[in-house]
Amino acid sequence: MNAEHEDDFDGREDVHNDEEFDGGLLEEELRGAAAVLDPVPAELRRIAVDAYVLHDLDARLAELTFDSLVDAIPVRGVTDAPRMLTFRSGELTVDVEVTAQGLMGQVLPPQPARIEVLGGPRPAAPDTLTADTMGRFAGDVTPSGPFALRLRTGGEVVVTEWLRA
Repeated sequence: MNAEHEDDFDGREDVHNDEEFDGGLLEEELRGAAAVLDPVPAELRRIAVDAYVLHDLDARLAELTFDSLVDAIPVRGVTDAPRMLTFRSGELTVDVEVTAQGLMGQVLPPQPARIEVLGGPRPAAPDTLTADTMGRFAGDVTPSGPFALRLRTGGEVVVTEWLRA
């Protein structure tokens, strides 16, 4: 430091108190600015979400074999039909119904399982549903945006393909 700048420093503590500083609000504002000024390309976001599933490298992938948005024949007059999904991995099948009230479904062959509803890369723990001995599960978890299911049945982990709600 040179002499002219030494006089400017009087040794007082910064007038800003750490308790007044809200890091969460600043982070939210910075994320909002970045989303407007430098948005993440859609293709990169899709690749990132697809890659997120790789943290379970030992998991088997359950392939989507039926999606009522694509495969079902529309019924005239029905406006709020639930979305029906079927995933298969080897001998394991998972049938899922997605409604505005939540998820319900069944694991086949019937067996107890823990089903985690993954919602993309996020720090919060995923919502978890439990399948009974008949493989049935239900909960008020309503996925939004990209989602996948991670099933833990005994010693096996199965992850479904990612879909957009």
